Amino acid sequence: MSTTDSDKPWAFDFVLLAAVWGASFLFMRIGVVEFGPFATAGVRVAVASAFLLPILLYKGLGPALLRYWKPVFFVGLLNSAIPFVCFSFALLSITTGMSSMLNATVPLFGALVAWFWLHDKPSRSRSLGLFIGFIGVAMLAWDQAGVKAGASGIAPVWAVLAGLLACACYAVSASYTRRFLTDVPALVIATGSQIGAMLGLALPALWFKPTQLPSVSAWLALLMVGVVSSGIAYILFFRLIANAGPARALSVTYVVPVFAVLYGLIFLGEKITPWMLICGAVILVGTALSTGLLNLRRRRFSR
Repeated sequence: MSTTDSDKPWAFDFVLLAAVWGASFLFMRIGVVEFGPFATAGVRVAVASAFLLPILLYKGLGPALLRYWKPVFFVGLLNSAIPFVCFSFALLSITTGMSSMLNATVPLFGALVAWFWLHDKPSRSRSLGLFIGFIGVAMLAWDQAGVKAGASGIAPVWAVLAGLLACACYAVSASYTRRFLTDVPALVIATGSQIGAMLGLALPALWFKPTQLPSVSAWLALLMVGVVSSGIAYILFFRLIANAGPARALSVTYVVPVFAVLYGLIFLGEKITPWMLICGAVILVGTALSTGLLNLRRRRFSR
């Protein structure tokens, strides 16, 4: 098999995963208007759990889930329950495109958490990337064009802070997984984390359940975000790691906003301004530097 042929499977998975994760913001935006943040997140992880659990059992990984259920369920709270609620809350007042750009800061927070917790001190180039990335976030938060028409009245700054809290939780979860769950099969972590998130959100979702029966379109949106953007996305992500390596798999974060912006523009008629695109570019440059994807090396010249 040629190199080109072997590259085709992971390249297809890479683009498909970016498209699927980009659609999650669209689906959550449709569902949260009628379900509310807690019920939206609760239904999402319940659907994902129902989708992933039979696959896990079919592969004979049930005993592994029972063995590691405590740390895996804890990861679910950090990696799914809190972030899904936060982004659902944010989508009540900011656009899907702006939310996805905030989501692109996950590697920035990951670098910070790895620095303080795992003592993975960044180089000067990566430190510059952290600074640039968060400058981009501040620029994006300053822009009022990312606020949706007919927003719920929530101050945009709270929506931005909710999105950033979600990204911070993703980062802490990644470092926790790296430190304590490196020997646990990926499918066990994926399935167990969704079950843990479902259990953690059960009471809040019931307490804040919608007062009126949501429409069919809202139910379908949450079904899609649970099965496609959570269940199938995890399978694609783990297959991408196996075929292309973790570094290449994690770089999908840079492509997700492209799809999310396009979906918001096409299906929701959201406004995309030049300023939002500039802010997104600044965030991506900062993220690329902070993760080492780009590296500014000092050149030495001999006399």
